[in-house]
Amino acid sequence: MNGTIFDIQRFSLHDGAGIRTTVFFKGCPLRCRWCHNPESQSFAPERMIYFDKCVSCGKCREICANAFDAACAACGKCVKVCAGAARRIAGRTAAVDEIIETVVRDKAFYETSGGGLTLSGGEPLAQPEFCLALLKAAKEANIHTAIETCGFAKPEIIEAVLPFTDLFLFDIKGIDGETHIRNTGVSNDLILANAKRLMDSKANVLFRMPYIPNYNDHEIGAVRAFTEGFPLEVMPYHAIASGKYKALQRPFATAAVTPPSQEEIQRLAEEFGMIYSPSGI
Repeated sequence: MNGTIFDIQRFSLHDGAGIRTTVFFKGCPLRCRWCHNPESQSFAPERMIYFDKCVSCGKCREICANAFDAACAACGKCVKVCAGAARRIAGRTAAVDEIIETVVRDKAFYETSGGGLTLSGGEPLAQPEFCLALLKAAKEANIHTAIETCGFAKPEIIEAVLPFTDLFLFDIKGIDGETHIRNTGVSNDLILANAKRLMDSKANVLFRMPYIPNYNDHEIGAVRAFTEGFPLEVMPYHAIASGKYKALQRPFATAAVTPPSQEEIQRLAEEFGMIYSPSGI
């Protein structure tokens, strides 16, 4: 079983409890205007150019006429010859066995810290067979599993992964339907229905709300009301991803947004009974 990923991060501390290995899936059905992993949106491999590292050696142009063009096929030839390490390809095919082999290496750390494997993205549920195969393999190895998801998936996919998922990190980006479409490009009807399905099934769910000033900050009360009875983590906006957008040669829609202060987020967390995530989205 193969799938498409763009990174594997070992010793992660922000994607569930304890020390974790996070596998980042490539491809997402949403287009959040504040997305902090823009290289995760497309299902296809993509070229990224970090122009601040380019030493103008010209080797990339020598090997490929499309080294700087939109016609790039993301073959990776330019990456191999880049003298300044200014280029990389985001996205590759990976096998379940290969990933689990990497994950199992740190099993001792999971056991002592209460950690495990987290599937993130992108959207893991957008590659359902691959996602399910990884979860099953992890459980066979007696490793704790978590899925970070936007919840935009067919109900039968949720039902399939539920028995093999110890923790759902479920993003709720807003309750109002029109605002959600404007901010993410999709309706939230399916997302909210899946969230309700998990709540009714008594699944272990940590809801998380990305808090973006002038985009969804007015919905914090509605999100807290919808998730009542379950923990809700507020994740403040940051603009760290701006370099990724430049490398992909795409505009960053929320680049001008001023991140909320730590004091503001702490006040909101106390007012609405939420968990404050200093790491942000």
